[in-house]
Parts: sequence; structure tokens; C-alpha cells
Amino acid sequence: MILPEVRGQILRHEPLGPFTWFQVGGPAEALFLPKDEADLAGFLRALDPAIPVTLLGVGSNTLVRDGGVDGVVIRLGRAFGDVTPAGENRIAAGAATLDATLAREAARAGIAGLEFYRGVPGAIGGALVMNAGCYGSETKDVLVEAYALTRAGERITLSNAEMEYSYRKSGRAAAEPLIFLGGLFEGQPDDPAAIEARMSAITERREQSQPIREKTGGSTFKNPEGHSAWKLVDGAGWRGKPFGGAMFSPLHSNFLINTGSATAADLEGLGETVRAEVTAQFGVQLEWEIKRIGKPVA
Repeated sequence: MILPEVRGQILRHEPLGPFTWFQVGGPAEALFLPKDEADLAGFLRALDPAIPVTLLGVGSNTLVRDGGVDGVVIRLGRAFGDVTPAGENRIAAGAATLDATLAREAARAGIAGLEFYRGVPGAIGGALVMNAGCYGSETKDVLVEAYALTRAGERITLSNAEMEYSYRKSGRAAAEPLIFLGGLFEGQPDDPAAIEARMSAITERREQSQPIREKTGGSTFKNPEGHSAWKLVDGAGWRGKPFGGAMFSPLHSNFLINTGSATAADLEGLGETVRAEVTAQFGVQLEWEIKRIGKPVA
């Protein structure tokens, strides 16, 4: 595979497991770590359109299959992680900014409404793609506009409405391959100490109810309409039940975890087994919230 010249790094056959929270998965045929936006845009413009491109964020909500990923995997680094005030009650964040970092910087600036990001694992790029949220708030509630590169390297700006948000999904992101660079967010003025107190409550609640120190990918399944995914997994008898090296957490039964020896096949296999049993027992279809990429071992 012939790739364009870059100022960043291109790593061939690089294992992707260490880049994910599950710590499993095969290699990327090529992993591109762009130096900055111009480097990324130039690479996309020059890249053969036939070569597949996959974006990998901080790997919090991603399962890489054991056979790895064909084509180019792009991972955005420090140059895409700036957070800056952007006018009254507004703050801009790059795609590689951790969600919790945006929440903290907004609080420091006296901007309320973004506290929920303290409880969202991952980075802003993923939050934009999947309308990430928790505890009654989500990205669509605070986003003004998002910035992205098309597969051809063209920079575009998308309004909140143009993102076509629904539950854990951006219709626009699903419709075309976009690499998000960041977004502009808006909240309401409030005392920083009061905002910090609310974020501390979110942190405490999360630590008590979620296995955040395990090798996990966050919520495994989306909540079906009228149901809670964790209750369905629990009702099907899969809380804390081993499946190879995988398990649904005894603390929160919608959190799939690598107990230490899991393969990607174990984790995905457990998820598919649970989906089938929930359908059989309750007539409800569970939909994956975790993004699965790559191919299984042949």
C-alpha cells in the first residue's frame, strides 16, 4: 500500500489493542498519527480513494477485532486537543480533547451545562459522532457547530441541526465518512464553584455505579425504547457470568469488561450471545453502542 508523504508518523502493522480501553485487537495495516490539521488534510487529499480509512479516537468505546484493520487507521493526537474560550458562555474543543477535560475547562470559565461530560468516557470527536451523553444531557444540548474534514480533505462546518442528532447517533456522520476536528459548545453562566460541586457529584455517582477502573468500553448496548439495556442483560442472567475472558460487570450489567485474558472474539461473542438471548426471552432487540471495527481472525 503506497501512502502519501506526511510530517507526522505512519506506523505499519501497528497493534491497536494498546490504543483501546479493552486492550485487545489486531494491528492496523497502517496507523497514521498526523502532526496537525494541515498534515491530515494534505494526506487525505493525496490518498488513493480506494484505500479505506478508519478513525480511532481514544478507544474508550471501540472494540478492534482480532484480525486487525485494513487500510489506514487515523488517530488524532495533542495538536487536536486544545480547549479555548470562544466568547460569552462559549468554549471550543478539539476532537482529541477528553470529554472530562472539556467539562473541567468549562467549569473554570464559569460555563455551566457541560458538567455531564465529566461522566462520559472518551474524547470530543467520538462525542460528536455518537451524540454522547449521560444523566439526562447529551451533546446535541450544548453543541453550536462542529468542524470536520471530508474523505477528500475538504474542511467543513456543520451546525447543530446539520448534525442530524438522535439518540446516540449523528445522521450526518453516519451518511458520509467525516473526520471530526472539534466543536464549539455553549452553556450558561454560573459560579465555577457551583459547577465543580455538580461535577464532583457526577464523579461520585459514576464511581459507585460503573466499573470505571476495569478494561471496559463503557455502555455496551443502547437503551431500547421503553427499556433499560442493563435490566435486559441482567434479566437474561448475564450479570457477572464469564464467557471466555469476557464478562458483563457485576457492578453494572451493561458494561462489558475484559477480565484480563479476553480476546476481541470473546467480547464480541458474549455481546452477540446476550443479544440473542434477550431477543428470545423478551422480544427486544439490543443494538450495540460500542463501535466494532476490523475483521475477525480468519
